[in-house]
Amino acid sequence: MIFDPENRQKLLIIAALTGVGLLVGDRLVLSPLIKSWNARSERIEGLQKDLAKGRQLLERRETVLARWREMRTNALPEEVSAAEGRVLDAFDRWSRTATVNITSVKPQWKQSDEGYMTFECHVDATGSLATLTRFIYEVERDPLALRVETIELAARDNDASQVTLGLQVSGLLLNPPAQR
Repeated sequence: MIFDPENRQKLLIIAALTGVGLLVGDRLVLSPLIKSWNARSERIEGLQKDLAKGRQLLERRETVLARWREMRTNALPEEVSAAEGRVLDAFDRWSRTATVNITSVKPQWKQSDEGYMTFECHVDATGSLATLTRFIYEVERDPLALRVETIELAARDNDASQVTLGLQVSGLLLNPPAQR
């Protein structure tokens, strides 16, 4: 019978062993499998996102390549002196177009550890607000790959007919000559 102490003891031992077996199975088999499943699902989701990004890049391949060719074409020349000359000639051309008087140009090269150099140039110019605006427009619309870093305007007289411009631009030299 079921209430017999011997049967009851056997039943309790079977129940205890089953409980321990289930606990051990959960700790050693089920939990690691669930963790592995979740990690694999996250990895698959990440790979699907990467795949979608890759497909978008492939769809935009020609646009990206055309933009890169344009950037390489308009980047500063590889020779340092040629790059300086190109930028300084551009400032001269822009100042003549906008009828602005450039009072100083302070060029400076900065070397990067990542295989490129930047050419930073601080320019001070004077003129009317309209001519200085035209000058900034000429700098921005030129295909030469320069980035306007800062612009400072200050009036030189009470009616602001003469304005001073402080402009800092930087250009990128992608393949700098080797250091000697």
